[in-house]
Amino acid sequence: MKGLRLVMGAACGVLLLAGAALAADTVKIGLLAPVTGFAAADGESMVNSVKLAVEQVNAQGGVLGKKVELICYDDAADPKQSVALAQKLIGQDKVIAMVGGSYSMPTRAIAPIFDDEEVPFVAAYAIHPDVTKGDYTFRNGFLGMVEGQAAAYTAVKLLKGSKLAILTSDNDFGRTLAEGFKAYLKEYAPQAKLVLAQTYPMSEKDFKAYLSKIKEAKPDVVFASGYYFQTGPILKQAREMGITAHFVGEEGADSPKTIEIAGKASEGLVIVTNLNRDDKRPVVQNYLQQYRSKFKLEPDMVGASGYDAFMILVDAMKSAKSLDRKAIRDAVAKTSNYNGLTGIIKGFDKVGEVIKPVQVQIVRNGKFRYFGVVDDPKLVTP
Repeated sequence: MKGLRLVMGAACGVLLLAGAALAADTVKIGLLAPVTGFAAADGESMVNSVKLAVEQVNAQGGVLGKKVELICYDDAADPKQSVALAQKLIGQDKVIAMVGGSYSMPTRAIAPIFDDEEVPFVAAYAIHPDVTKGDYTFRNGFLGMVEGQAAAYTAVKLLKGSKLAILTSDNDFGRTLAEGFKAYLKEYAPQAKLVLAQTYPMSEKDFKAYLSKIKEAKPDVVFASGYYFQTGPILKQAREMGITAHFVGEEGADSPKTIEIAGKASEGLVIVTNLNRDDKRPVVQNYLQQYRSKFKLEPDMVGASGYDAFMILVDAMKSAKSLDRKAIRDAVAKTSNYNGLTGIIKGFDKVGEVIKPVQVQIVRNGKFRYFGVVDDPKLVTP
């Protein structure tokens, strides 16, 4: 695995040299991911997938004749840690490009730092709008408003919901998703009735009080946004309470951990995300096969998003035929119809937001499978 360095300490993993020292002249790309703490499963998926991408790029000769050196630190999804590590990646490690592999709060905190230093930055899946405020910042994942609108489209059009409820985490992630969901209903589905909207704190583990209100309101579809460690318990507790409504989640629930936690209660869960496991394109099926074989785990959208973010940067370097950071930034901005793992990426808008379809998956027999796609330009264009 020459060219892959996962740094100990504020750690993503172990030092992997495969018996050879790293070349002094490498292409250094940074990665921050939450390998420890509450989001550790997502961090593991992110690091695994970017490692896979690095190995593939280096096996094919690297970038412009140089091996890629991945410098990865664990930010534990903590903005305070992420800021210090971002400064280290820039000042000490001298990275020329950066994959943002963490959640919205730490990503919001570090994006301006990389922009100020003119280091091209691609956020893999953080959804808050502030992430892409700078000229050097881009997002491969969906803006929260886009994903929220897609969730509402799924609830109304694909699941035929007429009485809807929202149950979402009270953080950047949850609030922006709820805003998008409500915006879609107001603009495109005024006939659908929002009977209840609730938020819960990030630390919540017992959702019965919220679910009791949902049961009383009798919605036919519930938009329950949250991470896997929230959506899993919500589903389990809801079914135990006899709630039979359809549940719609989003990318935060796109994890094998959701199914593991919820068990049979996960059956029928529908999520809006950016990884379609049934996509027949070789880039997707090869990744799925290699990930399962190498890591003995089910892949998810977090890892797939990180893989694409890294590959977008590599593609930009090759297109620019340069490792100059301004040239890389300009090449990322010109990305067009890129054959990504998370879909055909039409490009980035002037703000740096990705334009691509939203995938809709459903849990069937304990696996995420294809359920639909949201590709209406009015909904997927930021």
